[in-house]
Amino acid sequence: MENNTIVYGKNAVIEALEANNRTFNKILISNNAHSDSKIEKIKELASKQGIVFQFVNMQKLNQIEPEGRHQGVIAQISPVKYIELDDFIEKHKGELTKVVVLDGVEDSHNVGAIIRSCVCAGVKGIILPSRRGVLINSTVEKTSAGAVNHISIIKVNSLVNAIQRLKENDYWVIASDHHAKDNYFNIDYTNMNFALIMGAEHAGISRSLLKLSDFVVKIPMLTNFNSLNVSNAAAIILFEMVRQEVEKNGKKK
Repeated sequence: MENNTIVYGKNAVIEALEANNRTFNKILISNNAHSDSKIEKIKELASKQGIVFQFVNMQKLNQIEPEGRHQGVIAQISPVKYIELDDFIEKHKGELTKVVVLDGVEDSHNVGAIIRSCVCAGVKGIILPSRRGVLINSTVEKTSAGAVNHISIIKVNSLVNAIQRLKENDYWVIASDHHAKDNYFNIDYTNMNFALIMGAEHAGISRSLLKLSDFVVKIPMLTNFNSLNVSNAAAIILFEMVRQEVEKNGKKK
């Protein structure tokens, strides 16, 4: 079970939504919950604020909070504030900017480790899907050693739309896939905006995102053992970028 900060119970969730001063990951609603006026109000408020709500079985809710206390509704709260992709793009116009896109990464420890590597490598933003994969929870925050507070965290409803928006704003898209023909170190990372896509632990990158990518690269290995952990793979590629920048600038970072 992911370590989320939660608000549970119909009245408490409504109050948190109406206060509009918390950052929600998503709201879980029991698929057996009686659709009363409070459930309908939660759905309405969530929809207006662009918050994902998801119907789940009661067992899922009981794993998070004992039955009888959650009343069929649990809101998962993020410890950090997300920003809009367009705001991020506007903020960094005129800069050479690097972002990392996580396509369905499911392990909080991997997400936290990737964010930590991103901050150390000078990446400005990380893009997470609102429905697939891990959002920012307390485990991510702890694993990142506080790095979540030093990078823009961008939550989007559609990774395809997000990638298309980046491409419209002169970002090159690089996908890491162990089936690729080209090696990651054959790209010059130093003279372009780019978005690096890292795929889910088991499924990898979705076909729709691979089709949008300008480069698809792999990390070569000397054995036929299973592919690298996604956080290790991300660090290897990001610090090749750092190596190239240090070499180009002739100074230490």
